[in-house]
Amino acid sequence: MSFIIVPMVIFYFIWITFIYYRNRRTVDKSLKCIVNSLSNRGAIAASDDVDVRALIVTAHPDDECMFFAPTIIRLVELNATVRLLCLSAGNYYNQGTQRKKELLNSCALLGIPASHVTILDQKELPDDPSAEWRISLISSLIRKHVRSHSSNMVLTFDGRGVSGHANHTAIHEAVSHLASTGQVTDDCCLLSLDTVGLFRKYLSFLELPVSWLWPSALCCVTGPRGYAKAKAAMFCHVTQILWFRHLYIFFSRYMFINTFQMLPRGPRNLKIY
Repeated sequence: MSFIIVPMVIFYFIWITFIYYRNRRTVDKSLKCIVNSLSNRGAIAASDDVDVRALIVTAHPDDECMFFAPTIIRLVELNATVRLLCLSAGNYYNQGTQRKKELLNSCALLGIPASHVTILDQKELPDDPSAEWRISLISSLIRKHVRSHSSNMVLTFDGRGVSGHANHTAIHEAVSHLASTGQVTDDCCLLSLDTVGLFRKYLSFLELPVSWLWPSALCCVTGPRGYAKAKAAMFCHVTQILWFRHLYIFFSRYMFINTFQMLPRGPRNLKIY
């Protein structure tokens, strides 16, 4: 059987390498298509620059590197302006002050300067999976941030929030509300991070061919250097490095791959409170 298995394994790794380098060449074109299709400027030449002003919206310190590191790293490499809005200080175990510092250190490694990081610490938005965050409040905060910095791209969780955390899904509901009510301008695209099944989630970089074949609006992939940077950013969150985090860092595809879907605009039946 080895004469069959070995060539298949070699072919699979060659395929992964091909996809990785192809993605590096095409992700900037994908960003240009997204931005230009929404701004109604039409298609532009691949050599033209597009001013991407991205806002990553997370719930807790460490979300940025656990779930969005490949995207942040790639956007920074493409000279996009990247800002982070973290809606809580991660004070579930009364470690909020320390976790703020950890987040700033993590962002610095990922390429986001401290001046582009906003960490909220409001009693209405506690770091608590049992707490019900008000969608109207989150929507208002995100809308204000988008307008203040003229963001033309917002990236956050989808309806399952990757880990199913209630604070993650609340952000998705808030951004969906903004999309459905037109409270952000038409030239600002809203993207949600795909939640994948448990098996795919822990396939590490081996999951890349599946993500490449799976339909998405945007796919960001990072290589060995990017992974090393994402890993270092994770280790900035000293308070969160428990034994299972080491397994996550090694096995999670979110340390290597992010795929996003465009949030549809227009009226929808959403519960706003």
